[in-house]
Amino acid sequence: MATVKRDYYEVLGIAKNAEGDVIKSAYRKMAIKYHPDKNPDDPTAEDKFKEAAEAYEVLSNADKRARYDRFGHQGVGGASGGGSPNMEDIFSQFGDIFGGGGGFDGFFGGGRSQGRRVKKGSNLRIKLKLDLEEVANGVEKKIKVKRYIACQPCSGTGAKNGTELKTCGTCQGSGQVKKVVNTMLGQMVSASTCPTCHGEGKTISATCDVCKGDGRQLHEEVIPINIPAGVANDMQLSMTGKGNFPERGGVPGDLLIQIEEEPHEFLKRDGNNIMFEQYISFIDAALGASLEVPTIEGKVKIKVDAGTQPGKILRLRGKGIKDLNGYGRGDQLIHLNVWTPKNVSNQERELLEKLRDSDNFTPHPGKNEKGFFEKVKEYFA
Repeated sequence: MATVKRDYYEVLGIAKNAEGDVIKSAYRKMAIKYHPDKNPDDPTAEDKFKEAAEAYEVLSNADKRARYDRFGHQGVGGASGGGSPNMEDIFSQFGDIFGGGGGFDGFFGGGRSQGRRVKKGSNLRIKLKLDLEEVANGVEKKIKVKRYIACQPCSGTGAKNGTELKTCGTCQGSGQVKKVVNTMLGQMVSASTCPTCHGEGKTISATCDVCKGDGRQLHEEVIPINIPAGVANDMQLSMTGKGNFPERGGVPGDLLIQIEEEPHEFLKRDGNNIMFEQYISFIDAALGASLEVPTIEGKVKIKVDAGTQPGKILRLRGKGIKDLNGYGRGDQLIHLNVWTPKNVSNQERELLEKLRDSDNFTPHPGKNEKGFFEKVKEYFA
């Protein structure tokens, strides 16, 4: 059975308008409180530690926080079954939040051995234009991107094919050099990147002939992207591992896709609803008519009742946009606007003058007649 994720603000114990320093401070306190090395007898500590790291990773990022505030866990992939971050990722990404370059290892006096951090390549960013139909129903797009991938002959190591990498003699393969300082509170351990191997833990004797020791090659490929229904303009989606491969080994970065919603010629989006302005003649308003209107699924016929008043709103249920979180689908709302001709011929004027004094064409609004704003409020209630 799937576990229901807690609200990220609740996890860190902060308000929804909390600023960056408050978020960072709250996460630091939670990380210290539930660090596995401090709670060896508490089997739940590691889960709480991961939960806090996941909350901080989202709320400390402006783009992810905006998507989370609007769409919840689904907007940042948190409800898609991706699971919690592993401990190695947490120590690698957030260890420096404690300052001094020592990460958690230095803060807790060396209780946990970090080892050499796994390098992550840079992210790629693209803009993807979608029309209203694609936004409404979801779509698979294939895009061509140029990105760095691991060099095939040297398997991304940068070393000549068949040449073994040597363990760095300075850091003994850890990628870090540590310094112990005695203080009144005891020994404090600080760590910094090894100056010899630049944190890689290995040195190259002979470089690869293909990549010249870089460990990667520029490659062009076509990547299929599944866009879920209900995405919004400026929303950012992420594809793990489809970014650039780092120099001389590691894990590739991510491909970040920013949605750019193109305007429709006739239809306008309002949340998950579609809005359409339909002009009708006062003859159709008086006598009734059958009209065709556009929707995101093609044209459909609507019936205008006889005696329709200007500003009436018709609802086409289920003709809107699928909800990003899977909660049904919006509607299409059609605003009927009676068109009044600006110029009339002499013959038309004579006909209208005959009707001017007709009691039936004199306005007699009843007490139950609702205004435009009341009608809009009623439909959105």
